[in-house]
Amino acid sequence: MYSILLVIIYISFISLGLPDTLLGSAWPSMYETLNVPVSYAGIISMIISGGTIISTLFSGKSIRKLGTGKLTAISVGMTAIALFGFSISNTFWHLCLWGIPYGLGAGSVDAALNNFVALHYKARHMNWLHCFWGVGATLGPYIMGILLTNGFKWNSGYFTISLIQIALTMVLIFTLPLWKEKKTDNKAKEEEYKNYSFREVFALPGAMSIMIAFFSYCALEATTGLWAASYLVLNRGIAAETAAKWAASFYFGITIGRFISGFITFKMNNKNMVRLGQGIIILGLLLLIFPFSNYTAFIGLILIGLGCAPIYPSLIHSTPTNFGKDVSHSIIGVQMASAYLGTTLMPPLFGFLQEYFNIRLYPLYLTILTFLMIVMVEKANGLFMRNPVMNRNP
Repeated sequence: MYSILLVIIYISFISLGLPDTLLGSAWPSMYETLNVPVSYAGIISMIISGGTIISTLFSGKSIRKLGTGKLTAISVGMTAIALFGFSISNTFWHLCLWGIPYGLGAGSVDAALNNFVALHYKARHMNWLHCFWGVGATLGPYIMGILLTNGFKWNSGYFTISLIQIALTMVLIFTLPLWKEKKTDNKAKEEEYKNYSFREVFALPGAMSIMIAFFSYCALEATTGLWAASYLVLNRGIAAETAAKWAASFYFGITIGRFISGFITFKMNNKNMVRLGQGIIILGLLLLIFPFSNYTAFIGLILIGLGCAPIYPSLIHSTPTNFGKDVSHSIIGVQMASAYLGTTLMPPLFGFLQEYFNIRLYPLYLTILTFLMIVMVEKANGLFMRNPVMNRNP
């Protein structure tokens, strides 16, 4: 029965990825029909991410009240409804309104599933589950690209993904008893976690640095995904249909990278996994910066995705080691809120920057975020070394 539940969780992570990447791949076709500037993608992205931050902050209360199973089903259902709303929208402001349930549906389920897996399954599943998020993130733009290539409008892409989400919601509803059974067997373990105040969490050595690292990493990932297609169209002169598919290569890199990372973790610790990923990102950025040909940009996006792959799961998985098991439950929530804050603020900031300057700033913007992440991770590592977790009190 537990194996069936694990399959459901993997499928749920695909569900998390499917809508996350649609906006970036579809926007080159959307903004002209909506008669808005290209930078307005950042506004929709900010609304969606803002809803995600709010639902993440309240995820603890939601889990206690509903349980992980019900919360997951409700959240996926909200996302399905929001995607259907996108498919029937014909104005920018309609998209903004539907972006609210879009974001609220994503935040709670993300925190709940990460916490559930950390409590009940082995560490290697963390990388592989995030790999399955990448499967969804890759499929979304490909589905959109195929429909655009065959003459359908962007609305059809959102409608297709909404049908997939509705089907998954039904599966989650029918499998709710599996979640209850698993929860009962591990109830005592869940109750071991102590809640810490925000002041206590922020006072922990390395906490602020690692929060900034999460902020900058997710800002990098979200900005890369949202603006890749627009950069390829407006700066490289690539057709919108082709750019949508090429932009998906970034998420393809994340997906393959996380699958491989699950095996590499048997030989390499979390700290070195993060450093390996950062090095690969820098290589990808170099290919994106130097305009040798359009295909180097394509390869660069794949490499950036491969580099991003191990960073988020490794940082999450190292939290109990860096801060202690008793505080990890509290700090993971704050880390994810910091991550979503980066997702909320930095892609729209780039949107406004490219509106006033040029979209050619895209590789430079990503480079700045990458080096901010590297500096903050290494600063946190130094603080962890000087302040061992044993006997640490907030």
